[in-house]
Amino acid sequence: MMNVGISSLSAYVPYYRLKRETIARAWERRAIKGERSVANTDEDSLTMAVEAAIACLQNSDRQEIDALYYASTTAPYAEKSIASMIAVVCDLKNDLVTADFSNTTKAGTSALKAAIDAVKAKSARKALVTAADCRNGFPKSDQEQLFGDAAAALVVGSEDLVAEIVECYSVNTEIIDVWRNVSERYVNHGEGRFITDKGYMTAMTQAVKGILKKAGKKPEDVQKVVLSTPGMKENAAVAKKTGFTPEQIQDSYMLQIGNCGTAQPLLLLSAALEEAKPGELILLAAYGNGADAFLFQVTDQVHKIQQKPTVKYALETKRTLESYSRYLSFRDLLETVPGEPFRTFPSNSAYWREQKGILRLYGSKCTSCGQGIFPINRICPSCGAKDEFKEVRLSDRHAKVFTYSIDNLAGRGDDPVVVQTVADDSEGFRYYLLMTDFNNEEVKIGMEVEFTFRKIYEGGNYINYYWKCRPVRNGGDQ
Repeated sequence: MMNVGISSLSAYVPYYRLKRETIARAWERRAIKGERSVANTDEDSLTMAVEAAIACLQNSDRQEIDALYYASTTAPYAEKSIASMIAVVCDLKNDLVTADFSNTTKAGTSALKAAIDAVKAKSARKALVTAADCRNGFPKSDQEQLFGDAAAALVVGSEDLVAEIVECYSVNTEIIDVWRNVSERYVNHGEGRFITDKGYMTAMTQAVKGILKKAGKKPEDVQKVVLSTPGMKENAAVAKKTGFTPEQIQDSYMLQIGNCGTAQPLLLLSAALEEAKPGELILLAAYGNGADAFLFQVTDQVHKIQQKPTVKYALETKRTLESYSRYLSFRDLLETVPGEPFRTFPSNSAYWREQKGILRLYGSKCTSCGQGIFPINRICPSCGAKDEFKEVRLSDRHAKVFTYSIDNLAGRGDDPVVVQTVADDSEGFRYYLLMTDFNNEEVKIGMEVEFTFRKIYEGGNYINYYWKCRPVRNGGDQ
């Protein structure tokens, strides 16, 4: 029988953090401990999913990805496939299956189950699962403090596995506990004790007990239990009720990130595997009008993801937002004085025609003289050769700043500083891009930058995405 499991996985947490005491101070109320992650003004659940997916694909053959699934409750479009755009941005082939999973916080694990089934049925050699969320809690609510923004991605396959799937189990329950109506900005919640006891606790307990019984295992056979959680203590309550000890519970990172919706269970699974040992069993369970549960066994290939732990890097690389009002503006919940408008006219036909450069970030390399050119150009500016080039993917490269300009008035009203950057890579490709996730003081000639897919502006009643550059960091407060 073919072994199926996870061959690669990664997580992404935005650069910005907001201390919960900053939120509480604005409303003169009690603060919940810790801080939450906050997406930048040019980020959404699509761009964060791309970040996680590209990191996940670093050691994978992209031509072997036969399916891509995207999970989110906060997709940037109500009617348009997000998975299809992610597949193009990640430079995957065109003959693959794409699907969007939504409307529940366990959409990420629903997508994971679909990926496992697809590989088991041999309808896909490998399937890429992405999950991301940017949820809004009502101002002054606990959820405003508890929510966080993040993304995670994993590849399901049958070769070079870091964790093999042992068993899957799901339960379905119907309860109106957590919901958001069409066109609403904020997530609604029922009465706290009722929705926790009859919703989360009931479904999660059934799922955890169910998968242990199905697999013929006891709690003491499992080394780590990974449980999605809406708050600080609910996962511990489920673990205690199902026979697990506090030492077995995977840290939920509620103090550092928050409840990141569909991404939470996959991000926590990634964190657990980054510290796991071969042979260990990991139980994963996620809630959302029912619950999904999975039992994984760690293989001796787990060292592959432990060499570059993405969760540890994400937790260490951050910058603190100093004001609650700036957070509200970042979320477009508070209107500020308008910044300089974009004076370019959007064209969905041009966007479609030039997507290899705009979305896949391809350049051309002259086959006559070897000159790198970005964007793709039929004529080599160095030797003049015409149509003598090969197309090259550039999105996973690093470059160094050749020159730059800092404009203190060109950006948004709440984020007015714009850095126009000219950067060169080691093969002579030159890039003209905006910089993001930077501090003014750190920008300098010669600094190393990497590429990141972001929102540029909204025009034509749709979102215009493109690539930016950002400083390469090694972790720590910046």
